[in-house]
Amino acid sequence: MPPIRRSLRAPQAQLDPSIRKELGKGTITMEQLLCQLADPNANTTRLLTQLIDEIRPADAHDIDTARLHMARLSEILRDRPELRAALRDAITKLAQTHRHIELYTVTGILPNTGFVAELVRRIGHKLLPEVLDRGLLRTVLRRMYHQASDRHWVGGVGEDAWLELITAMRFDEVAASETMPPAAAEILRSLRVLSYWIAAGGVEPELLRLEPSLETYESPFLAQNVEMTAYLKATPEHWGKAPGDADERHLRVLFGQCQDVIERVRNTAARDGTSIRLTYHLQRLRQLLRRSEQLLDILEGVQNDRSGVAAYPPIVKLSMQLTCDECLRDNLRKHMRQNTELIALRVTDNASHRGDHYITNTPREYWSMARSAMIGGGVIAFMACLKLLLVGTQMPPLTGAILFCLNYGLGFCLIHILHGTVSTKQPAMTANTIAASIEEAGGKLRNIEAMTDLIARTCRSQIVAILGNIGIAIPLAALIAWTVFKIGGTPFASPEEALYLLEAQSPVHGGAVFYAAIAGVCLFISGLISGYYDNYAAYNRIPERILQLDWPRRLFGESRRRHFATYVGDNLGALAGNFLFGVLLGGTTLFGLLLGLPIDIRHVAFSSAFVGVALVGLDFSAHLSAVVWAALGVGMIGFINLSVSFALAMDVALRSRQVSDAQWRTLGRSVLAHLLRRPMDFFLPPRTGGA
Repeated sequence: MPPIRRSLRAPQAQLDPSIRKELGKGTITMEQLLCQLADPNANTTRLLTQLIDEIRPADAHDIDTARLHMARLSEILRDRPELRAALRDAITKLAQTHRHIELYTVTGILPNTGFVAELVRRIGHKLLPEVLDRGLLRTVLRRMYHQASDRHWVGGVGEDAWLELITAMRFDEVAASETMPPAAAEILRSLRVLSYWIAAGGVEPELLRLEPSLETYESPFLAQNVEMTAYLKATPEHWGKAPGDADERHLRVLFGQCQDVIERVRNTAARDGTSIRLTYHLQRLRQLLRRSEQLLDILEGVQNDRSGVAAYPPIVKLSMQLTCDECLRDNLRKHMRQNTELIALRVTDNASHRGDHYITNTPREYWSMARSAMIGGGVIAFMACLKLLLVGTQMPPLTGAILFCLNYGLGFCLIHILHGTVSTKQPAMTANTIAASIEEAGGKLRNIEAMTDLIARTCRSQIVAILGNIGIAIPLAALIAWTVFKIGGTPFASPEEALYLLEAQSPVHGGAVFYAAIAGVCLFISGLISGYYDNYAAYNRIPERILQLDWPRRLFGESRRRHFATYVGDNLGALAGNFLFGVLLGGTTLFGLLLGLPIDIRHVAFSSAFVGVALVGLDFSAHLSAVVWAALGVGMIGFINLSVSFALAMDVALRSRQVSDAQWRTLGRSVLAHLLRRPMDFFLPPRTGGA
């Protein structure tokens, strides 16, 4: 065996002897496999699978080892012309003898069957694997990368490592054919199928409803199919010659116009409402267009450089993507997450518009938010006292839970009608607004400084809302309890009950922190509910449908009917979210009772009101330590309420826009730096009108 002249001496010098020994074993095995590939009767698929097994690291996340194995294989191919010829011929044979269409048109593209059907299919294939068609290139790929964890190292080694490997195979050593190779013909067939699907997707009824110009003027979705047909006909005739009619530039222009239509429809849907089906359909159209462009990139590279070297980058990029997608073909978690992101995008697009009202920019808006929060705190004080009265009646659990739900739900709706603010309702809405400012395409952050400033404005708006709620809830609840005592002569809460109320808010005498987290989850869910019903009202044109009813006009008159229809359209999501948030809070205790679990909720505004009632019950004097712990508990409850609901809402909103963890960390570092540099921005408004 000839020595490896251009070995990885520098990297190996840094490895321990056991790893170098393992790499040495891999080298011998790789060479033996490559020698066997030269046998015309060899099982090519099996040998290539074994070759991938030699590259595969023991730990799929061990990217460095995988990269070293690939570098060693590349070194062998560069040093041994007969071995690289064997590997090159084997890959060419597979490409010429297997069908490509399903790999290019199905792998990594959302199915047209919908969420439930695809979920059932994946579960069925998990329980009983499907029979693979040996004539498909997709089947070969599955067998070569037969471990689902392969996606980690395949994508982790990076495009450069794969480019080095394909370059080492020296496909340019093979004389270019004057006729179209079978692999290029397979790409053309795949482009035909993709074009048909794009054209069919462009005439979906929901798409036409939101973009009427597709019916009035020539649709780019249909025009691209006409152009694609001409391109597919001309390409074989002009293979190896000047592009002529086989120029794909006009196709790319039409693909760009299709993307523009999709973006317009998405923006319209964000304003006028959308459906899960439409969101799913738009995402699938994007994938079809992207796959078509990737295949055109490969054909363009091959035609511009007959050696094929120019086509290496698009081939590597698409191959890595297809491999990773095939590894996840039956993955239930990916399917659930992918569709959850689509639903989240649908909801957050609408919730984000409402979140603008919870973020202040100027001092005037800041103090207006404070006054609005005071209204909310006043209503909550009455709601808290009413709950204590209901608790004192010793009702059956189910009856009590229903009344608690009505107390919470109707009270929150009343706050909204009175233009008040509940501080903890803000995070789920403002998180969507922050996420909506992130560019959807690729989830790229447009302007880190602008995003950081938006988060700072959000924080100070939520802080003043909490202070407004607490600042009114505590003294007003205490005033109500004192008034009841003076009028009736009976304490609103006995000393024992008052002490219990204080201990219930304490972070050390009970599960207040855990219960506050449960309330935070309820807040997050209510934010999604608000977004859903805002979208529902817009998409189903609820105001317009109300205006078609005659009986409201006969009973209330035309002016009141129009005012009511407008109010429902603007506030259905807020009212539904507030009422159902109340149902969640009121029903949590009953849910825990039914399951035998110690589940309860703690909401910062209600906890502060209970502290006010307890102070009157203790005559403002005794149990100073309990009061101090309760005050600390209220602060912690508020922090947990806000942080849990905001974190959950932000996570869903960012995932729906496919923002990477690295970008999220970049934003986090920017926020921390802003906090250290200008901390007052997070607490007080600017002196001038700007934020």
